[in-house]
Amino acid sequence: MSPRRRALLLGVLAAVVLIGLVSGGWVLVHRRAGPGAGGRPDQARPGPVLLVPGYGGNTGSLAGLAARLRAAGRQASVVPLPGDGTGDLLAQAAALQAAVQRAGGPSVDLIGYSAGGVVVRLWVDRYDGGRVARRVVTLGSPLHGTQLAGLGTAVAPDACPVACQQLVPGSSLLAALDAAPLPAGLPWLSVWTRDDQTVTPPDSAVLPGAVNVAVQQVCPDAIVQHGQLPSDPLVTGLVLRATGTGPLATPGPGDCAALRALGAA
Repeated sequence: MSPRRRALLLGVLAAVVLIGLVSGGWVLVHRRAGPGAGGRPDQARPGPVLLVPGYGGNTGSLAGLAARLRAAGRQASVVPLPGDGTGDLLAQAAALQAAVQRAGGPSVDLIGYSAGGVVVRLWVDRYDGGRVARRVVTLGSPLHGTQLAGLGTAVAPDACPVACQQLVPGSSLLAALDAAPLPAGLPWLSVWTRDDQTVTPPDSAVLPGAVNVAVQQVCPDAIVQHGQLPSDPLVTGLVLRATGTGPLATPGPGDCAALRALGAA
């Protein structure tokens, strides 16, 4: 090869490498930058709200809360879970991922009720949800399992489907989640009630890195069972405030009346 042709070839190769490096660097920066600062969605631009039902997949349990969000001007829908909502929670997280992809918008807000909160937690961990979820609210979610599932597995294992087995405290699925910290900067509100007899102990809903709120610490006179969480006015007020654009803060007794009024409006 002549020196002139060799020089031309080396120049072309250098240009290709340079373009590749620039392109690769742009992609890397683009992926890290995301839609907002630090790769997080813009808190000032709320997108659709997806509500994830609990064990058994009863979408009707969240219909009222979804309607209340729509009345407040949000696009809100309940995510149907595959089968009867008692199958593999990982498959349910995959169904949530498909719903997120269909939702569109700059980001999504997620509300998980009961085991639906575990599905949301799995989705955040398995699908890099911290880059898509603007805010997360969980209601009475057994994020560290429930003794009721453990009892079911021990007493009647044939009557404890896959999701039931996965919700046993210390299960391999929950242990893996416990070892995975929440994405930095993801606003997460975990609401629970000390009256819960389904998620036992009730503080299984407490999640490191989240704003954890027992309804009784806001309204000391509150009597809220597990099944009442999606419809209780105080809880609805907490959801509406948490899915707004203001800072996600820990409420106290001084917020009781205002939150109840907001949820009952």
